[in-house]
Amino acid sequence: MPDRTPAGNALTELVLPTFELNGEFLAAAEEMTRPVGLTPAWWQVLGATLAEPLPVAEIARRVGLGLARQSVQRVADILVERGWAHYTDNPAHRRAKLLEPTPAGRTAVASLAQTQHAWADAVGAAVGEDELRLALTVMRRIIDASRAYRDDAAASPQPGAGSSRRRASSQTAAASSGSPTSGDGSAGRVRS
Repeated sequence: MPDRTPAGNALTELVLPTFELNGEFLAAAEEMTRPVGLTPAWWQVLGATLAEPLPVAEIARRVGLGLARQSVQRVADILVERGWAHYTDNPAHRRAKLLEPTPAGRTAVASLAQTQHAWADAVGAAVGEDELRLALTVMRRIIDASRAYRDDAAASPQPGAGSSRRRASSQTAAASSGSPTSGDGSAGRVRS
């Protein structure tokens, strides 16, 4: 097996700390949600529907984190069972109902705001806004490069598939200024 490039080694060294960070985010979310009777997954699914009712498949896409539609469906059913959400008819699709928070669901999510804001402010201050924005930019670039590689590999499943896009992505990344993006960063983020 050929050796990795220095950039490949750097990416590999990033994997375990990224999993550790994800675990830390989930542990913090668990501590925030437990007093309200939610779980981090319930919070994420319910939070995805605050702005508008959504079908389960769309919630799964928005929440991200690799959650399968079936997992989101189970969470949605639990939220309905507990009275935090309900299903409504979907004018665009007869069988794919829309999940919408109930007033109790909105209250549960709103009650997390103070705790989540205190946590985000304290952790954010410890790390610093500029470093966090840079980290967000780098994370988005890694996600985009990985998705591009997987898309190329799926389109041409031969050894080395994706190499032309990897080169183009590397050249684009090198030419990039590295400035923070102006997006809201909501994908996969537990929010209040």
